[in-house]
Amino acid sequence: MADREPLVLVDKPQPHTTMITLNRPDRLNAMSIELVIELYDAMQAVAEDNDTWVTVLTGAGRAFSSGLDLKDYGIIPNIDGLQVGRIAQRSMRYYSRLVSTIRRMPQPMIAAIRGPAYGGGMCLSLATELRIAGDDAVFNSTGIINGLTSTEMAASWLLPRLIGVANSNDILLTGRKVDAQEALRMGLVSRVVAADKVLDHALEIAASMTEYSPYGLAMTKEVIWVNIENPSLEAAIDVEDRNQLMLGFTENLPEAIRAFDQKRKPVYTDEPRKDIFLPPT
Repeated sequence: MADREPLVLVDKPQPHTTMITLNRPDRLNAMSIELVIELYDAMQAVAEDNDTWVTVLTGAGRAFSSGLDLKDYGIIPNIDGLQVGRIAQRSMRYYSRLVSTIRRMPQPMIAAIRGPAYGGGMCLSLATELRIAGDDAVFNSTGIINGLTSTEMAASWLLPRLIGVANSNDILLTGRKVDAQEALRMGLVSRVVAADKVLDHALEIAASMTEYSPYGLAMTKEVIWVNIENPSLEAAIDVEDRNQLMLGFTENLPEAIRAFDQKRKPVYTDEPRKDIFLPPT
């Protein structure tokens, strides 16, 4: 067991970009407890990496993730003395915490989706900020098919906000499969490309994003999520104003102006702005 290949691979294919790959291609990257634990640990480590500004999440082989592994789902650690109800409750938390972990990561995450994104795999993709699908991608909420509920891993909260209540209910209640083109029409993904190009395309997007301010990227992600949850227009504007002011006190905007005048790409450092002087107290 100690010599087995990691179930989650982490590497840096280009500057300031970390790629996290689910690595059970023989099982279509189905989610066992062991994989889920490795994925959680990997995301926690990447979140703390100051040199990572953008992350890419993908699956090895011909699938993003086929959801829960029904044949080999494994057993969570540290269950001595627990009865079945508490074991089940704690097991569910191992899966659902992945969604909140993605949300808390400071780096925007791009899902590069090939093939099946079923059940928990679909839910993982919903938690990312950008979803790029190969033309072979297929989304499916499998819980209802397996005699359970499709409302898992925040699907019933995220899906309506992404694609509207009608489309969300259609997916969650019918268990039907949604191909890449329909997912694009619904707004479930933002782009569809050839299956063999989806990872390259996601990395190109990540590379273009790393030309921006890492502080700006992190704060944009934060405000996007805060305002998904924000019930008030005025409160949403207040959060946006605060973060825009915070970035306004860096050298980024003056650098953007200089770069425009000099016909070059800006180089953002997030350094404090030098031309702002507060009046003496």
